[in-house]
Amino acid sequence: MELTWHGHSTWHVSLGDTDLLIDPFFDNPYTETDPEEVDADHVLLTHGHADHIADVDRFRGAHVVGTPELTGYLADEYGVEDSTGMNLGGTVELGDAYVTMVRADHSNGIETGYGASAGMPAGYVVSDSKPTQESDEEATTFYHAGDTSLHSEMRDVVGAFLEPDAAAVPVGDHFTMGPAQAAVAVDWLGVDHAFPMHYDTFPPIEIDTDDFVREVAATGSDVDVAVLGGDETFTLE
Repeated sequence: MELTWHGHSTWHVSLGDTDLLIDPFFDNPYTETDPEEVDADHVLLTHGHADHIADVDRFRGAHVVGTPELTGYLADEYGVEDSTGMNLGGTVELGDAYVTMVRADHSNGIETGYGASAGMPAGYVVSDSKPTQESDEEATTFYHAGDTSLHSEMRDVVGAFLEPDAAAVPVGDHFTMGPAQAAVAVDWLGVDHAFPMHYDTFPPIEIDTDDFVREVAATGSDVDVAVLGGDETFTLE
């Protein structure tokens, strides 16, 4: 599995012959990639805020996944025709990937008008194996936490049941977890690799990523913290 961070919360996940793009937002300081250069069979959206869906219309040939409220909005306003609406706890098979939608604690109003809701915010767990109650040590699994605060389902559901090997967690504070809470999340998840995301895009979320590294170390976890550069790829094996 190849994981490429395009800044903010935008990740390109390549798994076998399947390419997934999560939260396309390329107007951020960590990417120089033209969206037209990115292959995406499927676009996964964690929630309806503009900094997570802004470039969805650049991927007209892709299949879009999100909550039913969000995919309905995109059909009406963006002309997205090929989509799947799903909800928390569900798993869909997308080519070579199994994608499970999991809880995130955040707001989820669509910013084109007051009172418009995109349903529940979410995170995604992407794996090359279908999740079951039987532990699969051969599986390769990546968790994208979405925009979220720290919540116990990271420990009790995502870590214990879905068993990710790597996690991308928001660390920018103000709108999501900051370095301290994100470090606790990483410890609870029991992952081997952790990636900070959702930082430095706007003044309220500017941080020093060394703070996240120190906070992870303070939990006693031996997780590998990989602070990726923009458009950098990490191979998860």
